[in-house]
Amino acid sequence: MASADWTSVRGLEPAAGRLLVATPLLGDPHFARTVVYLLEHDGGGTVGVVLNRPSHTPVGQVLPNWHDAVSGPAVVFGGGPVQPDGALCLGELAPGSTGIREVVDGVSTIDLDGDVAVIAPIARRLRVFAGHAGWAPDQLDAELTEGAWWVVGGSPADLFSEEPKPLWRRVLARQPMPLRLLSTYPLDVSLS
Repeated sequence: MASADWTSVRGLEPAAGRLLVATPLLGDPHFARTVVYLLEHDGGGTVGVVLNRPSHTPVGQVLPNWHDAVSGPAVVFGGGPVQPDGALCLGELAPGSTGIREVVDGVSTIDLDGDVAVIAPIARRLRVFAGHAGWAPDQLDAELTEGAWWVVGGSPADLFSEEPKPLWRRVLARQPMPLRLLSTYPLDVSLS
């Protein structure tokens, strides 16, 4: 398939709860083959977290009180290159519960300085990220136009996947053609 066939696929408009899927053209090592869960997209810019970059650092090593509360794998995820020393927690809460700010579909930001004993009973799933991904106003739109990303539907199941590393392939495999075909795109085309 010629690259022009898939680089022109725009997909959905960016919005909270949707996914940015890096196209094979995106060579930036921070984002190559990533899936980003969008938390916010408005006139002030775009914020999201990378879903498929689990670290080797157990949550309990940096946030001891939260280790038993987070969903598997119970490690800190590399959320993106912005503020990599800062922690961000997202949770899927029981209906009627609230975190700091609801994002969409029952997903909320969670206060890591709060009492884990209060949050854990109302949280269906929790995940901790170090850093996040961010775009200035109009920056993401320019990258979409360049063919660096596809915007597709997302869900809490993507955000809290117990097998996050193959998420790029899994998300593409459930899309209509031609994106579905790209789920088999090799890491290095020259070796194919």
